[in-house]
Amino acid sequence: MNNDTSKKLGTLVSDDGPVNVYVWDMDETLILLRSLLNGTYAESFNGSKDVKRGVEIGRMWEKHILKICDDFFFYEQVEECNEPFLDSLRQYDDGKDLSRYEFKQDDFSTPTDDLNKRKLAYRHRAVAERYEKVLICFYIESMSGLDELYNVTDEYTDRWLSSARAFLEQCSCVEESSDGTSAIEQSSQDIHILVTSGALIPSLVKCLLFRLDTFLRHENVYSSIDVGKLQCFKWIKERFNHPKFRFCAIGDGWEECAAAQALQWPFVKIDLQPDSSHRFPGLTPKTVSYYFAAVYGNSDADSSKE
Repeated sequence: MNNDTSKKLGTLVSDDGPVNVYVWDMDETLILLRSLLNGTYAESFNGSKDVKRGVEIGRMWEKHILKICDDFFFYEQVEECNEPFLDSLRQYDDGKDLSRYEFKQDDFSTPTDDLNKRKLAYRHRAVAERYEKVLICFYIESMSGLDELYNVTDEYTDRWLSSARAFLEQCSCVEESSDGTSAIEQSSQDIHILVTSGALIPSLVKCLLFRLDTFLRHENVYSSIDVGKLQCFKWIKERFNHPKFRFCAIGDGWEECAAAQALQWPFVKIDLQPDSSHRFPGLTPKTVSYYFAAVYGNSDADSSKE
């Protein structure tokens, strides 16, 4: 563990109790998209949901996601160069000022050599900077449409999106800044990390569009598509290598379940079925605290969850 990591851990660990690290899956966990597109979400309601409407909603999300990926996050250039996280090529980044850099004219190609790895690292740094800015700066002409689509989706899914976001908010100290945006207070004890089986750039864009970027910083978003979820979980465990950190994986798939079991982490399986309590709305920090307690024992922090 390097000195920078040690300093960061020092700011996160306090004497107030353990730090809970929630390791989330994305699709069919924090958001719904794949199950809208293939109809499985609506079908789980046995006829009370309009399958066609769900597919239409899913396609509208796909359209916005792909447009932002291509227009603002270099996806046409880097689609075949997926990395597991944005900082994976940091050693190739020389810190060059990118304010006037011509990304469309630098002859970037598949990063099999150090020069193109540096160019990819530049793009990753630019993506990180753009991710941390308010989405309206990039997509202002469509914000009203995105707000409407979010609300329509939330209504169709019986508040799945807003309930998942409320879970994250309950576990985080969110402060309103002077410009009207929100940010996590640095002293917040809980940490949210995303490990998705999707490609990295579209996953970051999903975080923006589904209003998760307040809780998921760019360095806490991982793509397991090439390396597998177990490897990502191991990297996360190495990052937060301190006895006070407690990990819990939450998702709907077998891979994150197997990875959690391999590391002896609790695992909460999300279930799309309408009568399940392990879905949104339904799942609460209080429920997940029982999973933490089963593996790590009780703590004052667990008893304070509501």
